[in-house]
Amino acid sequence: MNATTSRGTLLAALACVLVGGSFTANSLLGEYPYAGGQFLRYGLACLLLLPLAGKGATARLRALAPRQWVRLCLLAAVGMVGFNLAVIAAERTAEPAVPGVFVGCAPVVVAVLVPLLDGRRPQRAVLHGALLVAVGAFAVQGWGRTDGAGLAFSVCALAGEVGFAVLAVPALRPLGPRLLSATVCAVAALESAAVGLLVVGGGWLRRPDAVETAALLWQAVVVTVVGFVCWYMGLQRIGAERATLFSGLIPVAAACTAPLVGTGSYGLAQATGSALVGLGVALGSGALRRAGRARRAPGRAFRGNGRPLGHENRVPGMPD
Repeated sequence: MNATTSRGTLLAALACVLVGGSFTANSLLGEYPYAGGQFLRYGLACLLLLPLAGKGATARLRALAPRQWVRLCLLAAVGMVGFNLAVIAAERTAEPAVPGVFVGCAPVVVAVLVPLLDGRRPQRAVLHGALLVAVGAFAVQGWGRTDGAGLAFSVCALAGEVGFAVLAVPALRPLGPRLLSATVCAVAALESAAVGLLVVGGGWLRRPDAVETAALLWQAVVVTVVGFVCWYMGLQRIGAERATLFSGLIPVAAACTAPLVGTGSYGLAQATGSALVGLGVALGSGALRRAGRARRAPGRAFRGNGRPLGHENRVPGMPD
């Protein structure tokens, strides 16, 4: 694993662990207006990210084509505001584990969708790793009561999670992770305000109490500023297929932090699911294959032409 891949892996993992911790923070915001909370979270995050956007940020934004702005608006609407709305709507008639299980399937969808959009076949190792991650996420969260509406909104939440990764890829090159994060946060804040004004009305925003303020600050500073930048930096280095594998760490982190605020427990099922998620990530990212190659390296036999035995069976296009 080279330095770029290692750094991308660590960044994607850290981002997903931070997002998993945000679910615990969400449990402290049950009485706060959704749209107002999202507006404060993304608005504050945008203000914090703008100084980090780098020189020439304004010129890079002006250089974007209209279709690129449409993509950014869709990214914020689908992957941020829409995702959170879908989770909240699903939990009205379904237990929280239900949308969590659907969101846990995002690595499988991305492992199939991204290669198809690129005109290539899905990589078998990535797909098998994604399936293990999905099974592990299910084991961590379990299943719960639901109805048709809960299932439908859970599917929408899955679409939002997939969109958050897939829609961002073309915008990373012209904007970079920091400016992209700042831009989509600004768009998401405006979209949240629009949702609040049109749907909720005058009560869409109020002054948070001390606990709500702490939860909103955690979401804005840690989850959004640090988490988004780490996520997009990881996505830039290892690609959407492998980066999305780490979304399996979201329910694991949520399960680990829930006991800290008394909203859940960590038992045998969570431990088993966490192990499956770890195995799936290692398999899909290629870590297991590289580790096996490293163990075999000292004793590898060579042919007379200097090539190791079995080298001819390497899959073309796959890195050593």
